[in-house]
Amino acid sequence: MTKFILYVLVTIITFWSMDGVNLNIIFKKGQVVKARVIYFLILLSIIYLVTNFIYDFIYLKIF
Repeated sequence: MTKFILYVLVTIITFWSMDGVNLNIIFKKGQVVKARVIYFLILLSIIYLVTNFIYDFIYLKIF
């Protein structure tokens, strides 16, 4: 249950922080779908990595 709550909190924070990133300048014009896929994959990667880092850090501190 703790990990689920961490996933929800990190997802909200990551969506909020990625809102300031403009990935469209990297892609050619008309490549909107590809830009959205990359954005989504980066978002999922950050959420996974940060959640596992925080969870492992908390677990190591307690035990």
